[in-house]
Amino acid sequence: MKKNHPHDLNFVVEASIDQLEEKLAKGEITSRELVMHYMNRIAEFDQGELGINSIAELNPDAIHIAENLDLERNEKGVRGPLHGIPIVLKDNIDTGDKMHTTAGSLALKDHVAKQDAFLAKKLREAGAIILGKANLTEWANFMTVGMPNGYSSRGGQVLNPYGPGEFDTGGSSAGSAVAVASNFVTVSVGTETSGSILSPASQNSLVGIKPTVGAVSRSGVIPISHTQDTAGPIAKTVRDAVYVFQAMVGEDHQDPVTGKARQYAKCDLTRHLKQNGLKGKRIGIAREHYFDSISEEKRNLLDQAIKVLEQQGAIVVDNVTIPSTTHNWGIGVMIYEFKNSLNAYLKTVSKENIKVGSIDDIIDFHHENEEETLKYGQKWFLEAAKTTGLLTESDFLDELLSDQYLSKEQGIDYTLNEEQLDAIVFPNNIGAGIPAKAGYPSITVPAGYTDQGEPVGITFTGTAFAEPSLIEIAFGYEQASFRRRAPKLQ
Repeated sequence: MKKNHPHDLNFVVEASIDQLEEKLAKGEITSRELVMHYMNRIAEFDQGELGINSIAELNPDAIHIAENLDLERNEKGVRGPLHGIPIVLKDNIDTGDKMHTTAGSLALKDHVAKQDAFLAKKLREAGAIILGKANLTEWANFMTVGMPNGYSSRGGQVLNPYGPGEFDTGGSSAGSAVAVASNFVTVSVGTETSGSILSPASQNSLVGIKPTVGAVSRSGVIPISHTQDTAGPIAKTVRDAVYVFQAMVGEDHQDPVTGKARQYAKCDLTRHLKQNGLKGKRIGIAREHYFDSISEEKRNLLDQAIKVLEQQGAIVVDNVTIPSTTHNWGIGVMIYEFKNSLNAYLKTVSKENIKVGSIDDIIDFHHENEEETLKYGQKWFLEAAKTTGLLTESDFLDELLSDQYLSKEQGIDYTLNEEQLDAIVFPNNIGAGIPAKAGYPSITVPAGYTDQGEPVGITFTGTAFAEPSLIEIAFGYEQASFRRRAPKLQ
């Protein structure tokens, strides 16, 4: 069958994984051509003076990997739904290849990891092609106050394709979201400590799954907080996000928190992609405090989304109360854990190419290269450096235990139990802080656009390991609404 020229594969734009796999199975496209098509779009729209700037680095072996997977498809068949599908990883996730892992920092610009992060290894085993690394807010937005979402000293500024320079990209997984929204890649992986998947996904009209802490291994991911850190998929559809999530979950003996994810080892999460997934679900709307902080126009869009939930058979409990909503939440846990976690990660890094081995070394590097690295300061690095790194301080322990109690027993779990709910609705990533403290899952889905074209997302949150139920809710809503539309790139 005659193949299209890679530059003419415009049907790839907005194509789902299933649609691509159908084309691949019929021989109407190869993974090699798919990779080259995305490279062409990246060259045309992502790079250059007025580019979107979502991609930090491309994998020099991507075409060769695609060719091998094409050959394997013809000789042995497919490994699964991700076979030959390009994906990008946030640039704080290790890959044991020729690409760098930098967290957007010039201090790590020459860092090449010794091996894949566990999640990267799992994705490769599933047949995904790691096309490249995505730009991010530097140090996953835990460097300082006032740094714009999507900015890093290494990568520059990522732009939102729905309104470049006008709409916020969301952060810190800005490049991971923007690359998918702009159709520079099929799907991506971001990381979240508090809002960093949900924020850019909702700002770029995408589906983002922020998993339960422990569902996905943290090994090989540049850390902030071992209590809150997780990685998760960003995609154009719930189904695509579930395919990626399914490939990443699993027990990693190098990361003890994943022992809790054994239940997902043999669980087929795609079974929860149910057309009638909303029927009978009790869903609470967290209006007080959360809906008040968005514009009336965005509230109206979310009210329309809530009507869809009701029309599809969900039982909506309006204006539910989370007792700890107005608690004066701090970031002490992240500050104390940052030094401990980052220093532990840096011990694993080869010193052949980089000179920093601790948080103090990075602070010194920033001072020595102030013009390039300290445009917005390094407030959180300085705060973290003051701690012992031993996690024995009373202030840390008090806040950790308080966060756990107030986010769970007096937070998400209280409201779910009190109202017998399956999920709680928040607007966009507003409200991400409490489930972040608890390590609980959320899924955001496109809910529409303002008159100016800014995307709005509806976010569903549940208790620990509630992903199956949240997937049913998110998929049911998506199938009944289909709000996403592609940005018009100039």
